[in-house]
Amino acid sequence: MSGTTTDNSLPANQFGPSHLLWTECRVLAERAAEAARHIGVTSGAARNSWLKMAAEGLRHRRDEILASNQKDVDAAPGFGLNAAAIDRLKLDSKRLEAIARAVEEVAALPDPVGEVIHGGKRPNGLEVSQIRVPLGVIFMIYESRPNVTVDAAALCIKSGNACILRGGKEATHTNRIFHQILSDTLEQSGLPRDAVGIVPTSDRDAVGVLLQMSDKIDLAIPRGGSGLIKRVSHDAKMPVLKHDAGICHVYIDKSADIVMGVNIIVNSKAQRPAVCNAAEALLVHHEIAQEFLPIAAEALLAEDVELRGDHEACRIVPIIVPASEQDWDTEYGEKILNVAVVADIDAALAHIHRHSSKHTEAIITRDIQAAQHFIAHADSSAVMVNASTRFNDGGELGLGAEIGISTNKFHARGPCGLTELTTTKWIVIGNGQIRG
Repeated sequence: MSGTTTDNSLPANQFGPSHLLWTECRVLAERAAEAARHIGVTSGAARNSWLKMAAEGLRHRRDEILASNQKDVDAAPGFGLNAAAIDRLKLDSKRLEAIARAVEEVAALPDPVGEVIHGGKRPNGLEVSQIRVPLGVIFMIYESRPNVTVDAAALCIKSGNACILRGGKEATHTNRIFHQILSDTLEQSGLPRDAVGIVPTSDRDAVGVLLQMSDKIDLAIPRGGSGLIKRVSHDAKMPVLKHDAGICHVYIDKSADIVMGVNIIVNSKAQRPAVCNAAEALLVHHEIAQEFLPIAAEALLAEDVELRGDHEACRIVPIIVPASEQDWDTEYGEKILNVAVVADIDAALAHIHRHSSKHTEAIITRDIQAAQHFIAHADSSAVMVNASTRFNDGGELGLGAEIGISTNKFHARGPCGLTELTTTKWIVIGNGQIRG
C-alpha cells in the first residue's frame, strides 16, 4: 500500500466536459462515503440478508444477464480480445450459478466487523481491546471479468464497506445489469442503494479523477494487466492494494512423482491460462529432465500449449522453441509456457528470484526436506507443495469470493477476502484514569 493526501478542489482552468466529469465523479464518491457510514454500523444479519437476496436476484434475472453478456461477447473481437480473454468474459448458466453460490458462501462466512483481535486489562484498570472495523470506501478498477462486479460488491458489503466499481468497457452490458440487481436488492433490504456504485461513463479520465479523491475513497484495488496496475499505482492518492503480475513457476524436483508432476503442470498452465495464478514457467531438475520432459511436453502439446525453452530443454525435446530473455519475464495469459532445466533446487530458486512476480510458486517433490527448503526460500504470496498453482485463490483457500490476490508485503498478501478489507480500532474503557 502507498498513498498521500491530496487537494480535491477542482482546478480553476477546467471547463466544459471536464468540469462535468469531475462533478459526476465527486457526487459518486460522496454518495459512496455517505453509504459507507451507514453500512459500517449495520448488523451482520442485515448484511447477510442482502447477500442472500442478491444471490436470488441473480438467479431470477438469469436470462436478462445472459442476454446482456452475449452483447459483450459479440462485441469482444472488436476490442481486440483473444480467445482466452473472451472466455474470461463469457457467462453461461453454470458460471452464473457459481457466481450466485459464491455470494451465498460469503454470507455464510464469519462477520469480521467487531472481531476482537487483542484485549486485556492494564495494571491501571483500563480495559483495552483492538477490534476490526471497515475500511470505508473501496474503489475497484478491473478489466473484462464481469464476475468481479458481484464478488467485489459481496465482499465489500459483508465487511461493512461501500464500493465504487469500474469494470472494463468490454463488459459494459454485463456490469450494468449486475449493478442494477445489486442496487435494487440493497434498496429492497433496507440498506443504502449507493453502497454499491458504478462509474457511469466509459471516459478513461474518470478513473484518474476518482483516484485523486482520497478524502472520500479509502482504498483502490486494480485487477487486470500490468498497464492498468501501473497507472493506478502511479496516479492514486490513496493506498493501493495490488498484484503486479502473475508470473508463476512450477519446479519439478529430482524426487518428483512424474505422473503427478505432469498432471499438475498441465492443470497449472492449461485449465484457465488467462488467470493470474496460471503457471508461466516450468523448471525441471536436470536429473529427472530426460525422463520427465518428453512426457510433460506431449501432455502439454495435447492441450495446444506452445513451449519455449532454454538450450537444454530444446535439446531434450526438439519441438520446444528457444525462449528469448524477455520470455522469462512475461505473463502470457494464454497457452504459452517457458521451460528450463536447472542444476538443483537452489538454481530453481535463483531463477524464481530473478523472474517471479512473487505471486505463486509450486514444488513437486517426494522429499520433505526439499519441500521445506523451497517453502522457506520462495518469497511469494503462496507456495504450493505437490499442488497446482491454480489453488492460490480465495474460494479454494476458504475465504469465499476474493477481492484479488495481493503481492504487497504489508497490510495484506495473497488472496484478499473479508479480513483484508478491514482495519483496526483500539477501544480503551476506563473509570476516570488520567496519565501521570
